[in-house]
Amino acid sequence: MPTGAGKNIAVCVTGGIAAYKSLSLIRLFKKAGYAVKTVVTRNALQFVTPLSLETLSQNPLYCDTFERREPYEVEHVALADWADMVVVAPATANIIGKYANGIADDALSTFLLAVNKPVFMAPAMNTVMYNQLAVQENISCLEARGVHIIRPVKGALACGSEGDGRMAEPETIFNTVLNHHETFGRFANIKAVVTAGPTYEQIDPVRFIGNNSSGKMGFALAEVLAEQGADVTIVSGPTHLQTNNKNIHRIDVKSAAQMEAETVKAFADCNVAIMAAAVADFTPKKVENQKIKKTSDSLVLELVKTTDILAELGKMKKVGQILVGFALETNNELENAVQKLKNKNADFIVLNSLKDEKAGFGYDTNKVTILGKSGVVFTSELKSKKDIARDILDVVMKNVNI
Repeated sequence: MPTGAGKNIAVCVTGGIAAYKSLSLIRLFKKAGYAVKTVVTRNALQFVTPLSLETLSQNPLYCDTFERREPYEVEHVALADWADMVVVAPATANIIGKYANGIADDALSTFLLAVNKPVFMAPAMNTVMYNQLAVQENISCLEARGVHIIRPVKGALACGSEGDGRMAEPETIFNTVLNHHETFGRFANIKAVVTAGPTYEQIDPVRFIGNNSSGKMGFALAEVLAEQGADVTIVSGPTHLQTNNKNIHRIDVKSAAQMEAETVKAFADCNVAIMAAAVADFTPKKVENQKIKKTSDSLVLELVKTTDILAELGKMKKVGQILVGFALETNNELENAVQKLKNKNADFIVLNSLKDEKAGFGYDTNKVTILGKSGVVFTSELKSKKDIARDILDVVMKNVNI
């Protein structure tokens, strides 16, 4: 049976030169057995013809919000109900901005706001446009809401320049959607706990010891686990990030002690635990009730160790439970990660190095090495934290029986 048999996909096309590639993408989905319908902007029809789209999809295209059809139906709602997945390729800055800001002023933008199924967007535009802060913020906003962004690649652009902004090839887009299709529901009936973000260790009512963790990696893991069917509890330190999936139960904490208490409680009956939080190693021995006044040139704080949450879970771990830890290192990375794997009784350690550009704290991208009991089991290139989350879960699924 073809891979996509019984599945419906809406291929959405906007007005960019890369629109011609959408024809190849439709062919790939049809060949794999998907039922395909197309939604286009009027500008898209400057690059591809209705006849081409309808011939390849074997369905009428949808372009006009107010087009009269027989029998009567509210087209954008009916199409949103019909589709199991949605792909927007190419996704121009215009449609990305509309979708991120809830604007519905044509057939495609109206359709997108009616969709509650997985959405994949493949941006394509000039390098300068792609790197504009507004565009990047809109992309980050959509990604945070669970939209799958298939990043453009560096290459020759229609304007004659070369750089980021060239739409991913149809094969790449197709394989990304296919991988989602194949992994959808694979963590069904699995309970997972994820920790994320920093902890704040209070010094006095207005000051604390903390770190630069944004929580982005942990939240990406929680979102991907939920997308793949898991019932997820995320224990998060202070962060502005939001969860988007109804299968995620969020517990907000502040200190390492609070994170320990909530994580230990959630771990008791979970199948998978992923410790992505940057938990403080030390906390002040005494917390002052009043703000410490600047009465001298120096201040001495006595710090005591916090509980090592990963090690505690390693002691509690039962047969069938999977424990994944993170290690952020600045030197002797592999040696330290191997030692951590053994000492904490973890199944995997995800190693980050601060030497890797655009990886680690604060970035939307990451680059990791994953160690298991047999040694290094996976090494990634620099990619989005959502994609890194998928890589981590692939490793977990391939190397253990859940």
